[in-house]
Amino acid sequence: MITIERVSWDDPRAVELRARMDEEMHERYGSAQRDEDPAVTAERDRALAVDPSRVITSLLAVDESGDAVAHIAIRWLGDEVELKRLIVLSSARGKGAATALLDACAEVGREVGASRLVLQTGDKQPDAVALYEKTGWRRIPVYEPYAATMPWSFCFDKAL
Repeated sequence: MITIERVSWDDPRAVELRARMDEEMHERYGSAQRDEDPAVTAERDRALAVDPSRVITSLLAVDESGDAVAHIAIRWLGDEVELKRLIVLSSARGKGAATALLDACAEVGREVGASRLVLQTGDKQPDAVALYEKTGWRRIPVYEPYAATMPWSFCFDKAL
């Protein structure tokens, strides 16, 4: 059984899960191309960074043993509510943690008066794309701040 906990961005369990996500994304995407303009790399890093002051909440999926097995953050991106940093530990994949987190995000979005949620994922995350499509998210054009530095992104929205 999965339960959802609302936590702060700096909750140690959330920090650990995001570090695990960074490792996994580095494996999938590698480091920046050697011939890439350093300004493009820096701009992409800025686009992917999360300002903790803009985070509405972070959510953890906790399993029956009390271990945090998944994380997602909900932040303001301008006037939009954006989901960031969804990670489910490989040992917990396929057990409903991601779906439970997405459902909880919708609840948070409604609480703050959002009419929709948006998110961005990458082209080397087919499992994420499949999850979003399966759970009723709609593909939308790549939005800022990702359009300039990550045109290969897949972006989605979901009406609330």
